[in-house]
Amino acid sequence: MAALQYYDVILKPVITEKSMSGMGEKKYTFLVHPEANKTQIKEAVEKMFEGTKVKKVNTMNLDGKKKRRGMVVGRTAKSKKAIVQLTEESKDIEIFTGL
Repeated sequence: MAALQYYDVILKPVITEKSMSGMGEKKYTFLVHPEANKTQIKEAVEKMFEGTKVKKVNTMNLDGKKKRRGMVVGRTAKSKKAIVQLTEESKDIEIFTGL
């Protein structure tokens, strides 16, 4: 596969009750490209959102769920989720403000 650009790494933010409660500690949750590593995720967040400094990145691989339609059994697509913690002096990410 070709090298991932920083705008290809972060797919979309995860907006759940648990991820919203982590925003007080400057922890933001994103769905990321399944082949992205922690350093690529860190660089992508710092380039996409001005004034942010990443302290730590935690990632988790999510397997696809089993789904059935009649007798046909299949799986949904697998994905990867990243929890990004910012430093204390960095700016907040604007897409999460007002939610």
